[in-house]
Amino acid sequence: MGEPEMLRGQELEPEVDFYGMCLQDAESAQLAYPGGRVMDEGVFVTAHPGRVDIESAGHTHTAAMTAQVWDGEPPADTGRVWDLRADTVIHSGTGVLQVWAVAYGPIPDEIELGGPGADWHVRVYCTGREDVARIVEDEGIAEGAEQYLIQFWPCQA
Repeated sequence: MGEPEMLRGQELEPEVDFYGMCLQDAESAQLAYPGGRVMDEGVFVTAHPGRVDIESAGHTHTAAMTAQVWDGEPPADTGRVWDLRADTVIHSGTGVLQVWAVAYGPIPDEIELGGPGADWHVRVYCTGREDVARIVEDEGIAEGAEQYLIQFWPCQA
């Protein structure tokens, strides 16, 4: 088997509120945070059935996100200095993920993973955490200061 290839890439502008957002399988008919659930404080990435929570350094803002779907495990991204990195797995019944803010709901753009009913590795990188925290505190609004790279590749059976 050769080097892994990126199958798809897209730029997204997810809304962040209450210091968080999540990647959630599109088949979920419920809110990302049912019953007013609060994210795990102080934990960058937390996996739940059909959902991955991502903690932000800013309360309410718009982040910049690059989502990449690969056919195998991509090499570590060394193109910039990342503040944090975490790896986990998500099961996607539909092969499509939505990006949700805690209270705001999903953005219109979806992440197309591939075939339904599969488990996917998820690698989350983040930079700009100090900047977004400072900008939100000083100015109240931050657009794209916090940046994410999210990489997906299929789990092998």
